[in-house]
Amino acid sequence: MSKKKNISSDNIPKTIIYTAKALQFISTDLAVKFAKKLFTTPIKHKLPKRELEMETNSIQEFIKLPSLSKKIRIYHYGCSNKKVLLVHGWSGRGTQLVKIAEKLLELGYSTISFDAPAHGKSPGNSTLMTEFIASILELEKKFGPFEYIVGHSLGGMSTLNAIKQGLKVKKAVIIGSGDSVNDILQDFVSKLELNKNIAIKMRDSFEKEYQMDMESFSAYVAAKEVKVPVLVVHDKLDKDVPYSASENIHKHLENSELLLTEDLGHRKILGDKEVIIKIVDFISK
Repeated sequence: MSKKKNISSDNIPKTIIYTAKALQFISTDLAVKFAKKLFTTPIKHKLPKRELEMETNSIQEFIKLPSLSKKIRIYHYGCSNKKVLLVHGWSGRGTQLVKIAEKLLELGYSTISFDAPAHGKSPGNSTLMTEFIASILELEKKFGPFEYIVGHSLGGMSTLNAIKQGLKVKKAVIIGSGDSVNDILQDFVSKLELNKNIAIKMRDSFEKEYQMDMESFSAYVAAKEVKVPVLVVHDKLDKDVPYSASENIHKHLENSELLLTEDLGHRKILGDKEVIIKIVDFISK
């Protein structure tokens, strides 16, 4: 199974690593609680200049997610009846796929995107992939049908799971997607320099709390039930999510194309002209 690197050890403040290790020394349960808190708390980044046009020109509103008793910020960009749903990744926001959105507008589509719970302008401090999936399915009810869906990173995993759970689209594009949930947890714990058993205990705690099998939400598991054509895009030098994740997802999809790029990393890939051309070609043909 493929590993997803949620965070780079170079980016983790030493104080967090020291705290995690100290808690582990004192109590495994405390270390698990601390790691779970970090794992479910996204970072809200400042809006970059490249996203200002989409931020300014989109129609925004909040909608409620009845299944979660939460609300999320929605971005309506363009006014065509041919709609594409865009899904950002962990610690992202609804305007992050702006370059893709702009190209789709040129082609006569409109886009709908959102700040996932606890992301961007959406309230809250913590969330999980299941809430990304719930957001996608609620948006389909309120604003669908969607012609296509494009998901980045955790948004890619959420996209495949949403399709598995009934989302109707003609095609899907996933970019820099993670794969196995168990491997994601193991990699997360290793970056905190904690023992491997902490990841197992985190998984068990999540499963007890939410009454679900965490690994069943892995991208390769969902991929087995996705029948629509999927373009799988990943960069070979992605430091956040290794491209082996997308190779494994591709193997489990019934109808997919795999595009591996170089020197674009995990986020620059979203604005690359050649990648966007490939996405357009894929959904247009």
